[in-house]
Amino acid sequence: MKYLKILVVAAATLVAGGQDRRQYHDRYWRNDPWDIIVVGAGPAGIIVADRLSAAGFSTLLLERGGPSYGVTGGDLNNRRPPWLNETDLTRVDVPGLYKSIFGGNAGDLTCGPVVNAYGGCTIGGSSAINAGLYFEPPESDYDLYFPEGWKSNDMINATRRLKNVQPPVSITSQDGMRYLQTGYDAARKWIVDNIHFRDTDFAATPNNKTGVFGHPVYNYIFGQRGGPVRTYLQSSLKRKRFRLQRYTTVVRVERNGNRATGVTVKINGTESLIKLSERGRVILSGGALLSPALLMYSGIGSQDVLATLQASGKLSPSLPSKDWINLPAVGAGLFDNPNTFIELEGDSIQSYTHSYDNPPPTDEQLYLRSRSGPYSFASQTSAFWDTLTHPDGRTAVFQGTIDSSGHGDFMSNKTITLNVYGTSGLLSKGRVVLDGNFIPGPDANVYYSDPQGQDAKDIASFIYKIFQGLPGSGLRSLNIPQTATKEEIEKYITKGSAYARGMVNHWSSSCRIGECVDVNTRVIGTENLHVVDGSIIAPLTVNPQFGIMAAAERASELILALYGESIYDG
Repeated sequence: MKYLKILVVAAATLVAGGQDRRQYHDRYWRNDPWDIIVVGAGPAGIIVADRLSAAGFSTLLLERGGPSYGVTGGDLNNRRPPWLNETDLTRVDVPGLYKSIFGGNAGDLTCGPVVNAYGGCTIGGSSAINAGLYFEPPESDYDLYFPEGWKSNDMINATRRLKNVQPPVSITSQDGMRYLQTGYDAARKWIVDNIHFRDTDFAATPNNKTGVFGHPVYNYIFGQRGGPVRTYLQSSLKRKRFRLQRYTTVVRVERNGNRATGVTVKINGTESLIKLSERGRVILSGGALLSPALLMYSGIGSQDVLATLQASGKLSPSLPSKDWINLPAVGAGLFDNPNTFIELEGDSIQSYTHSYDNPPPTDEQLYLRSRSGPYSFASQTSAFWDTLTHPDGRTAVFQGTIDSSGHGDFMSNKTITLNVYGTSGLLSKGRVVLDGNFIPGPDANVYYSDPQGQDAKDIASFIYKIFQGLPGSGLRSLNIPQTATKEEIEKYITKGSAYARGMVNHWSSSCRIGECVDVNTRVIGTENLHVVDGSIIAPLTVNPQFGIMAAAERASELILALYGESIYDG
């Protein structure tokens, strides 16, 4: 809980915690060898860097992007609307402004042309740009889909530490009130009263995901966006042997045979080598699209991909082909939630769309004065889950999340949006691929690619089931007829549109434990190169952020154990 007391840190401490130390690091950080080099200051990279630096290892955390939250410094006025100018906040800090990042005005927070998808390339990574939904995975996810060493019993301490640092929050407004609840009330009448799902506190009871409904859970701190930047990172920045280096692009990992020797970075167009110490390790935490790509650029992946990269001069000139590591599991198994937006209208609904520049004066003052009101949360007002178990024992899981406003062509003040996800237990798998310019992204098989089309049938069946409760609920479906058959729903959800089959950008599972990395997160075929991010987790029943952060806690335990050390838990 001590992390919750660390709310504001001077921007200068992002580089180092004292003038002498700052000058030393500014001069020598590229020359001195490091025990730990972590690539990517996202939700996993920050945590593993913090835990390893706390154990006494010199730790360099590299981030290709720049500042995000107010606490990360820089020119705050470039990252916020005028109504925040007299504060220490940016748009990232205010939960109600998260959609503005996805509205084509993201500034320098997203990855732009470096990846063929949407992601956070800034301090905090995805945790700095998403809604902040923070659902703990059920124990069954670990027990069904993770290997030995990562079962639910193995995750107990990692989960406990994570929740101590960043407790889940259901009531976000600091005045103790819930706002924008007309959508919640209508959804509850539909899902609980008519379909008989159970009211559930998702923070208190994360394990049951069959027929449950409740309020969302967030990783906020006192009405502001939380996440590792405001907790773990602030602890790391106080340590003399820790450095966060932003605006630094890692080109590849350099290797001598199966041993990583450092990373080649590019800063302001100039490449240089950052070396590892004799006991050093490189940990890739760039996310489920960029980390597999970095492995490929480092001579690790499918043989045909490596041959193409070599022919184009993209591999290290000092890496002979005999030292390539043929590992087809790199990039394989990529997962994202197939989603469908269902637009719902009701006479009792009061839709609410957060404004970036001009919040309603009352709501603006509520937030500025007490971190209360509609801007204290992203916009999701309710969530629910259900399951479908097949004769072979496989269980597919479905998630619904209700937003406070409409979407696309359905933006009346009586409209809200239901986002339906397929989550764990689905059959479709994609792959991280490089395009003609060697930019990574998902292939075409991520969504609805299973040969028998069972994923689409299952999700269509779930939507059909909940539609049976719409009559009498006061809600009407606008973009899918609520009398639609399962076959008609299946056709709708599998055809690309503004409401179906789009990227949710919950990327995971592209470097899976036991196939791409070993149980200690070490890349198979290497001695000291690790991947710790969404790449290594299996598809989860819930939004992936909690699971990614818990995985980073667990990975920290396992990496420290390789040194004969245990995790610092003070």
